[in-house]
Amino acid sequence: MSQVPVWFERKFDFTFPVEQYPNLCVRLRGTPARLEEILRGVSRDVLLGKPGDKWSAQEHAGHLLDLEPLWMARVDDFLADGDTLTVADLSNRKTHEAKHNTRELIEILAEFRIARLRLVERVGKFQPALFARSMLHPRLKQPMRLVDHLYFVAEHDDHHLARIWEMIHPDLPPNN
Repeated sequence: MSQVPVWFERKFDFTFPVEQYPNLCVRLRGTPARLEEILRGVSRDVLLGKPGDKWSAQEHAGHLLDLEPLWMARVDDFLADGDTLTVADLSNRKTHEAKHNTRELIEILAEFRIARLRLVERVGKFQPALFARSMLHPRLKQPMRLVDHLYFVAEHDDHHLARIWEMIHPDLPPNN
């Protein structure tokens, strides 16, 4: 049984200072390296194993890649200064249909690194005031600043990294 909390049951408290955006950008920039490190040397059988008919470790990695367009669309939403952020496909159809287990892991990792760096480099050019701009998150039904969006993405990354860790190291806690 997973010790990682269910993503859709998570609640978020976006009360930290907007000045945290540089820290969050560094955290987001580091996700590809952390993902690569966790998956380094893992056998293909373990990478593609689907415990309980859930996603495999490789499919979790592919899911991180699949969501990069959503994260970028939401950055665009903040730039457009609308009311509500782009809605996510909560069924994760893109990941279910992507057949990530038929791909080479190295391709998924390389594409994720490129997409993530594109996101971080884009927000790195923004004026500090933009990180305080707020919009409604459609699923959470609460306001979210751009800095909160970056935190949300980082937490989503860590959620999937923790799930991958559990899958490939079932006998070790994440802090080992």
